[in-house]
Amino acid sequence: MHGFLTVLVIVLMFATLGVLIAGVVGMVRETDPRRSNKLMQWRVLLQGVTILLFVILMTLLRS
Repeated sequence: MHGFLTVLVIVLMFATLGVLIAGVVGMVRETDPRRSNKLMQWRVLLQGVTILLFVILMTLLRS
């Protein structure tokens, strides 16, 4: 269980990073602002899920 959560947290961290980079590149290129905004919303969602799973993992490892 700990290994699965660890891998899931790592995958979500890289997914968050990828969405962040895509959103920033979209803002710099000044393409569709709605797309960049949607990417930033996805970043916040992924970041929240990642932090929640990280806290769960740390709680499990502590006990």
